[in-house]
Amino acid sequence: MAMNGLQIQKLLPKTNCKECGSNTCLAFAMRLAAKKANLSECPYASEEAKAILGAAAEPPVKAVTVGKGSVIGEETVLYRHEKTFVHQTLFAVNINDDESDIDASLERIGGYKPERVGETLGVSAISVTQTIPDGEAFMRLVRAALDITGLPVIIRGMNADATVKAAAAARGTGSVIAGVTKDNAEQMISCAEENGLVLAVTAPGLDGISELTAKIKDHGFNNLIIEFQTHSLAEAFQTNSIARRAAIKGNEKSLGYATLKYVSADSLYADTVAAVTEVNKYGGICVLPSFDPAQLMTLMALRQNIYTDPQKPIQVEPKVYPIGEPTRSSPVFVTTNFSLTYFLVSGEIENAGISAWLAIPECEGMSVLTAWAAGKFSGASIAKFCKESTLDDIVDSRQIVIPGYVAQISGELEEELPGWQVLVGPQEASDLESFINAAFK
Repeated sequence: MAMNGLQIQKLLPKTNCKECGSNTCLAFAMRLAAKKANLSECPYASEEAKAILGAAAEPPVKAVTVGKGSVIGEETVLYRHEKTFVHQTLFAVNINDDESDIDASLERIGGYKPERVGETLGVSAISVTQTIPDGEAFMRLVRAALDITGLPVIIRGMNADATVKAAAAARGTGSVIAGVTKDNAEQMISCAEENGLVLAVTAPGLDGISELTAKIKDHGFNNLIIEFQTHSLAEAFQTNSIARRAAIKGNEKSLGYATLKYVSADSLYADTVAAVTEVNKYGGICVLPSFDPAQLMTLMALRQNIYTDPQKPIQVEPKVYPIGEPTRSSPVFVTTNFSLTYFLVSGEIENAGISAWLAIPECEGMSVLTAWAAGKFSGASIAKFCKESTLDDIVDSRQIVIPGYVAQISGELEEELPGWQVLVGPQEASDLESFINAAFK
């Protein structure tokens, strides 16, 4: 039974210590009641409180760890602006056991580690699908996938015997057994418990899923994710949304699990659209039918945007960064500390083939126009940063380039930085190369 904030407060220490991030114990209790906080955030919660509030403080979507530390679930909101989404959708790539040159494919997948805005990205799991009725070969493929990529596997066997053999090969890896139904649930529970694996359960309709998860939980096993049997993009969108709403707003524990989705729409475009839907609408693990780096990079860039805390933009440390091998005569560029802006600008300067200094003042992770509108990126603030960072001692060139979108601050900046020449750069980072060629070459 759900408890309200006042009922929860009676079980808290009432010290108002603020160590949980709330100003008072009552405020923290209200956050607990709204599923926007975890009891573990209170360092002084008694064992009695933990016992009584365990269910009340539990996130509406259960946290599940896949592999060595990739967590899915544990979400508390329907919309990211309410708080933030916590654990991002994991991307997996499917490998069938009848494919040619499987080892080479696994090496390419495991070695794919692109970097974007300072974060190293990559595939999070390998789905291994059995298409040939040879349980020993399937087991060897599972082992090869684990050894070559170092990633957890999603075991998709043709029958229970093959799945049990493959699961034994994946013991202790935090991998997933897919295709668990009401008919094989008891055998798969024993298999998962023995090998420390996660079960992905499936059934027709939300009622079937709800009944099956409740049954497995009654057996004492709750390391679960769910795979909905949807057959169109619209149905997937609707089902994911209904399940999340039921879990968060209706406290429906039998649907409060992260999801597994196999994307297979027979074209790269349609597969990408389906994967985008999973990222935007609550997908836990999204399995792509093949390895396509361009598709993955697009999806992972979207995922970064969706799973960034809207109240805490990704930002870099405010300081003066060397781009290439700058000298005292190299020009100075300035922009905000929003990570995407920093990496775009620094990348375009590198592409132009020059070395330069890139001054990044504190702008609370805002973009150029947003920071300017908020008074965080003005002539006075940039000049103050330049003086505090002792830029005068680093360079002799006395040329500083500002973004074209804030050309109006050039006069103020020249007044604040006597002896400096302020150059107005282009509005878009993509035009920096041509600007640099015209201004400095």
